Amino acid sequence: MQRRSEQLDYVLVPLGLAIMVAYHVWLLLRIRRRPATTVIGINAINRRIWVHHIMEEPSGKHAVLAVQTMRNSIMAATVLASVAITLSSLVAALMASGVAHGVFSGAGDDSGLQGGQGQLVVGAGGEAALSIKFFAILVCFLVAFLLNVQSIRYYSHAGILVNVPLHAHHRRRRPGLAVDYVTAALNRGSYFWSLGVRSFYFSCPVFLWLFGPIPMFASCLAMVCALYFLDVYTEWDKPEEEDDLNGAADATCHEQACSTAAGRVAPHQQDVV
Repeated sequence: MQRRSEQLDYVLVPLGLAIMVAYHVWLLLRIRRRPATTVIGINAINRRIWVHHIMEEPSGKHAVLAVQTMRNSIMAATVLASVAITLSSLVAALMASGVAHGVFSGAGDDSGLQGGQGQLVVGAGGEAALSIKFFAILVCFLVAFLLNVQSIRYYSHAGILVNVPLHAHHRRRRPGLAVDYVTAALNRGSYFWSLGVRSFYFSCPVFLWLFGPIPMFASCLAMVCALYFLDVYTEWDKPEEEDDLNGAADATCHEQACSTAAGRVAPHQQDVV
C-alpha cells in the first residue's frame, strides 16, 4: 500500500502542476494575441486610457484622484506582501520545530485504519517527502512576497510620474513617450500584483498535497476551472457590427416607448388646453 501511495505522488502531483502551468501558458498566449478577451488585457487597455486622461489635464485637478488610486493599489499590494511574509515565517517555524512532521507522518502509520489505508490518503509521509512539501509551500509564499514588493515599487514610481502634466514634456520629449512610460510602469505594477495573487493560488494545491496527491490533483482541476471564468471575458471583443445592431434595436425600442407614452399623454394635454 505504501508503494502504491508513492506511485500516486509520482503521477498525480506532476500531472496537476502540469495542468496549472499549461493553463497559464495558454493564458499568456491569449493575452499576447487577443488581449481584449482577457481581464488582464482589458485592464491594461483601460489603464492606458486612464493615464492619458490624468496627464492631459493641464490644471492638475485629477491629481487627487491619481494619488488616491495609487494609494489603494499600494495598500492592496502591502497587505498581500505582509500576509505572504507572515505565512512564510509560520511555515519556516513549523519546519524547524518538527511538530508538523510528526503530525503528518503519524497520520499514515497507525491512525486506526487497518492495512495501512491511511497512507493512501496522506501519500508519501516520510521525512524527506514532508520536507519537500513544506518547502514548496514556503517557496510559494516567498515568491508572492517578492512579487508584491516589486508591485509596490512600480506603483510608487507611477504615483509620481502620473502627476506630471503632458505640457511639461514638450521641450525634451514627446508627450506620447511620457504616456507610454507611465503606462508601462503602472501595468508592470499590476502585472506583478497579479503574479503575486497567482502565487497564493498555487499555494492552495500545494498545501492540499500534505493530505495526499488526490486532493492536490482535484484542487488543481478546480483551480483551473475557477481561474478560467475569472480570466476570460469575451464581451469586450464583440464586433462593432453587433454593437451597432444592438444600439439600433435599443433606439427603436426607445422610440416606440416614447411614441406610446406620447399617445397616452396627448389626451391629458388636450384636456389642459
